[in-house]
Amino acid sequence: FFLAADCNAILKALQPVFQEQGMTETVHNWEDHGYLATYIKKNGSFANLRIHPHGLVLVDLQSYSDHTKGREETDQLLNKVEERMKEFFHSNLKRVKRLPAILRGGVIDRYWPTADGRLVEYDIDEVVYDEDSPFQNIKILHSKQFGNILILSGDVNLAESDLAYTRAIMGSGKEDYTGKEVLILGGGDGGILYEIVKLKPKMVTMVLSSNIDQMVIDGCKKYMRKTCGDVLDNLKGECYQVLIEDCIPVLKRYAKEGRMFDYVINDLTAVPISTSPEEDSTWEFLRLILDLSMKVLKQDGKYFTQGNCINLTDALTLYEEQLSRLYCPVEFSKEIVCVPSYMELY
Repeated sequence: FFLAADCNAILKALQPVFQEQGMTETVHNWEDHGYLATYIKKNGSFANLRIHPHGLVLVDLQSYSDHTKGREETDQLLNKVEERMKEFFHSNLKRVKRLPAILRGGVIDRYWPTADGRLVEYDIDEVVYDEDSPFQNIKILHSKQFGNILILSGDVNLAESDLAYTRAIMGSGKEDYTGKEVLILGGGDGGILYEIVKLKPKMVTMVLSSNIDQMVIDGCKKYMRKTCGDVLDNLKGECYQVLIEDCIPVLKRYAKEGRMFDYVINDLTAVPISTSPEEDSTWEFLRLILDLSMKVLKQDGKYFTQGNCINLTDALTLYEEQLSRLYCPVEFSKEIVCVPSYMELY
């Protein structure tokens, strides 16, 4: 990035770097819009050199190489570009920044977005499970740092490292579940169920929504056992049952029957991102779940759920506004937790 840019001078200074590599050059010049130079090598690798009048110079180098020598050649070329820029323009050069290489088309996809749209590269080294159900794509990938990670339709759900998430959505160790009636909405990874069963509740009912299906349970009970233990091996246990049904009809049925719970824990995968509730069915679904949950919650009961990442302030504020629109008055509190595999505060 240059404080002031003479596009032609920059092009002339950097041309020899690419020409020395035997690369074929094509130059495009737009009046008042700078230069675009492309350099192509016989092995198919190429570089784009984009020079903007306001001083931004971008070099994008792409090559197909699966061996160390090819990566070393790429680094050497970028080193020469940096050296030439510093040599010729040291007095006007404001900043040089090199980004890590993005590996495209590999067998293992390392790149997954955060909730607020940032691209994160994980240290994923193995595809453990990859299946399409009638509802979604289900992946379990292994990370050196985080263990196995459950990813549903491109959304990072939970890793074996993420006990902090499970504890937070259960009340951060401040609740006494002994002898209590608990309803879990979603939670197909089994993490919440596994932790609550340890606390000797009277009964835990876990109801899966229509987009959390049997294949999620099958994958998790085999490959996420550090998270779910053995609770998914059977759909019924001494103090729990798992219903593979759409949670909305179940909630309506429980409300009609007058069945009440001490705790309702919402771990459904639908997370509100939009800030326009009137135009987004996600918010309508969220309000419906909230209202139905209040109808099956005891008067002194508690409802736990995830909110969103801390950077999505508008969505978080709008979520809080929904709480004042329920059919009954509620009080609420919130807690910020670092979830390891999310690489962001939630």
